[in-house]
Amino acid sequence: MDPWVNFNGEVIPSEKAHVHIYDHGFLYGDGAFDTCRVYGGRVFKLREHIDRLFRSAHALFIPLPYTQQEVEHAVLDLVKRNSVQDGYIRITLTRGVGLGLDPKQFQDDNVPPTLVISTDELALYPEEAYETGLEMVTVSTRVTSPESLDTRIKSLGHYLANIQAKLEANRVGAGEGLMLNTQGYVSEATGDNIFLVREGRIVTPPPAAGILEGITRATVMHLAKTREYQMDEVMLTLVDVYWADECFLTGTAAEVIPVVRVDGRTIGDGKSGPVTKDLIQAFRELTRTEGVVEC
Repeated sequence: MDPWVNFNGEVIPSEKAHVHIYDHGFLYGDGAFDTCRVYGGRVFKLREHIDRLFRSAHALFIPLPYTQQEVEHAVLDLVKRNSVQDGYIRITLTRGVGLGLDPKQFQDDNVPPTLVISTDELALYPEEAYETGLEMVTVSTRVTSPESLDTRIKSLGHYLANIQAKLEANRVGAGEGLMLNTQGYVSEATGDNIFLVREGRIVTPPPAAGILEGITRATVMHLAKTREYQMDEVMLTLVDVYWADECFLTGTAAEVIPVVRVDGRTIGDGKSGPVTKDLIQAFRELTRTEGVVEC
């Protein structure tokens, strides 16, 4: 972790930042979070990430005593204080400090939420994987059903299923795990959205498949359309994955990364395909030129 963090609006040394043992995020996973990236000292898609954090908080009924602009300023200030040129930003929000499951106590006692902003380095996959591609396996752990918790909310507790899925992938030495929804349709990887390419057409699961609507996902979809690829959101099965000419994943930490084998089946010719390579290059160029906020 970098030297400074923003803890409830106060910038303090990271080693002195401690969460209370009765914090609802620690006790019950009751909260939300978001992450974004710094490229060349500038934050990529910051406003979109802050907006999603506030939407998640609103859905979870966690009132924030800050405006979106104040949180954005706090992020930029911290990036500058920590002299981050290329790195990772984590914004974690919990309901606040209080023992007991019932959120009513927070409303009755006007308990403020806990908000922590930190910066660090994070490499989700080894650098060589962006050239050689990932091997992925389908895991038994299903994505959380929207009947229980809408996966569009980037909540703390939701990610326990993703961690279980990652454990499954790790046990067989795969680079990533592919998660299905309870109906058996393809949803997402443990921390990324999935895209397929077949005969020049790019497809990705829609929100109804139980995905997180990733900001990198939306960015790549926009790039695909501006580069005149046919881009569609459709429900997908595992056979669609196996028959794809190309497969790639997208995410804040992952950026855009190719997948070359799924469940032992080679995707396309077993190499990063031309569409994937084109979108990787386009995305990397975009992170240095557009959608960034100066610190």
